[in-house]
Parts: sequence; C-alpha cells; structure tokens
Amino acid sequence: MTSPFVLGFAGYSGSGKTTLLTKLIARLSARGLRIGIIKHTHHEFDIDHPGKDSYELRHAGAARIVVGSSRRWALINERPAPVEPNLAEMLAILGEDSLDLILVEGFRHEKFPKIEVHRPALKRDLLAATDASIIAIATDVAALDGPFLPRLALNDIAGIETFVIKMIQTGNK
Repeated sequence: MTSPFVLGFAGYSGSGKTTLLTKLIARLSARGLRIGIIKHTHHEFDIDHPGKDSYELRHAGAARIVVGSSRRWALINERPAPVEPNLAEMLAILGEDSLDLILVEGFRHEKFPKIEVHRPALKRDLLAATDASIIAIATDVAALDGPFLPRLALNDIAGIETFVIKMIQTGNK
C-alpha cells in the first residue's frame, strides 16, 4: 500500500481553516476517500470529563488509556511534561493504514505541502511570503499581492476539492 498524501491547511486564527476543512472532508468522503485528520491546538483540551471512567482512571495516574466501543476508539496519552507535538509524531500516532489522505490543520511552521487560508480582513501577513512549502492560497478576495502561487476561492469548495484531488493523483508531495 502506498502512503497517503499529507496536505496541510495553515493560517491565522479566525481565517476559516476548520470551516473549510469540514466542507472539504464531506465532499472528499462522498467520493469514497478515507481521510485522516491531524489538528494542532495551542489550547488545552480534554476528551473526557469528570464522572467518566476514563477521566477517573487518568486522574488516578494512568499515563495512557484506550477507550473503545463497537463504533470507535480513542487513545488518551498524558505527557510527563508539556511539550509541543511535532507533525512526524502525530503522523506516527495516526498511522497510515487504510487512509487515502491525511489533512493537517495547523503545524504552520513545519515544512510539508500546505494550502494557506488567508483573509486580508484579519490584517495579517501572508504566510506564503516566508514559507516555501505553501503550494496554494485559499482566500476570500479576488486580487492578492504576494508570491506567485495558485489562488483558490475560499468559498469554492468544489474548486478546492478539484485542486486536492489533482495533488493526490499527481503525487505532488
């Protein structure tokens, strides 16, 4: 089996990365693609809550817990010290078996193929100006100064889907 194509979506908070990915994943999944997601967050998060068995076991001192049911499973891993994850570590945890595509939200400082989600209204610089691993810019404006890269209309999900499919088919990694 070949490794799945890994494609990132990077941009500043509020640019619409998650909204775009939600719509794109629905379309790509409808094509029959099996998609894995890696999302980086700078915020603390918890997938279990007080009163749940997994929460109580973790707070009792368990370093790693797998919770499973007939429909899904989740791995909770406690780090001994706060360390930002890197993309290679997250890819290894996600695994590649039976996936056609891995979409990554965040990890904007790492070097791998990414589409920048850019809204000039946020008054932030283009990441593509300093990141050569950005392969296209999805934006909500018609004209945009910056590096010569393919421009994708942020609200044209079908067009972005076509771009992603072409990337998978040509193997532009």
